[in-house]
Amino acid sequence: MGRASVLPGSQAGQALVLGMIMVGLLAAAMLRYVMVGQVATAKSRQFHALDAAAYSGAQVQARALNMLAYINRAHTGHQVAMAHLVTLGSWSLLGDAQARQVAVGNPPHYLLGMLFGPSHGAAYAAARRAVGLKRLAATQGELAAAYASHDKTVREVLVAVQHEIVRGLPAVRDHAIRHILARNYPELPDDFRFNLSIDADAWPGYVQLQSGQGALRQLVRQAAGLYGFLGRRHQTGFNTWAVHPVCAVLRHQLRRRGSTYLDRQGIWQSVDTQSFHALRFNRWVGCYYREYPMGWGWIPARSSIPLSQPHVTNAPENFSNRDFWRWVSEATNWDIITGTGNPLATSRAASARQRWQGGGLPAHFDTSSTAARRPLLFALTLRHPGPEGLLITTQAAGQSFFARPHSRADGGHERANLFHPYWQARLASHPDAPGNTRFGGVHE
Repeated sequence: MGRASVLPGSQAGQALVLGMIMVGLLAAAMLRYVMVGQVATAKSRQFHALDAAAYSGAQVQARALNMLAYINRAHTGHQVAMAHLVTLGSWSLLGDAQARQVAVGNPPHYLLGMLFGPSHGAAYAAARRAVGLKRLAATQGELAAAYASHDKTVREVLVAVQHEIVRGLPAVRDHAIRHILARNYPELPDDFRFNLSIDADAWPGYVQLQSGQGALRQLVRQAAGLYGFLGRRHQTGFNTWAVHPVCAVLRHQLRRRGSTYLDRQGIWQSVDTQSFHALRFNRWVGCYYREYPMGWGWIPARSSIPLSQPHVTNAPENFSNRDFWRWVSEATNWDIITGTGNPLATSRAASARQRWQGGGLPAHFDTSSTAARRPLLFALTLRHPGPEGLLITTQAAGQSFFARPHSRADGGHERANLFHPYWQARLASHPDAPGNTRFGGVHE
């Protein structure tokens, strides 16, 4: 019996070792699977947190831009109110002057009623009740004070707020982004500082300070044009019968002239006059009109701004010692034959002008000339520790964009601007994202 015998079951120990190895590998795989799941969960959480933060930052931008637009519209509202005030001022001066002219009968109201109809005569006579209105339009009067209050609000409140919004937006946006990140990680201490970097930011230079003589002036004029009270106040009444055979086609005239306008410096002016132009004839000049001022008023916001209408600064108070036509030919270049204005009444208005204080159209913020060629986008990268100390990196971008809620009535395209509060927010593609060939690809 020289051969060794093998006992049954002698290989059982080797199978146990193999089983233990398999169990170990399975446990390692499970641990790896759990770790991968934890990393994926942490990365997904970080993605969502950063997307929410980027969207919040874009919302901050959009709200700031809409606020700037509302302020520009408030500028427009204040300017329209100031236009109404200067118009009320010149009307008050006109009424006060008419009351004085009616009182002295120069010209008499019954003459106007006879020449131009009873309604004109009655309206002129009713001006007696306007005596004293001049005080409302005086430099220290109620209308001037209201005008100065609007101008102060524009310059000391609205302009200052716009500057503060533009200057402070990056810090406010950063605070909002970090606040949203903190809300998404409530387990972190309050003083935790996220490793957040801004990879791109289109805000610097996107909005610029603009002169009030550009888009704001255009909008103010359009808004003022909606009010008939601020329109041209030109009316001419004609007598029905001939005065002289040589002047057979001419008639006595009753001219009402008035206008409210923005001058070249962006200052509101309002001038109102009314005169009776009596048709005369003599052998030296032939047919001409002798002007009898009935009322006048001029309100400039600055006394240094010249009146654009024909006038002189030294017109005589009366012409009892001098012929009107002779003085006109010697001292002025007025056309008293075919002219259509009230130059003598305008001269009275210039002499009696009231000095209101105002600074004209303010500077304001609007989108820059390059804004249409680049989206208002910022890009973020967040590096945050994950499971087992692994540093997880995620990226996101937010964009503020201009979109009208409905199409323009004229069918035209409207560029992004700060006069309509139509700014919205959305997420965008990070500039470094694969396949993003331009700054500001957008997730639709």
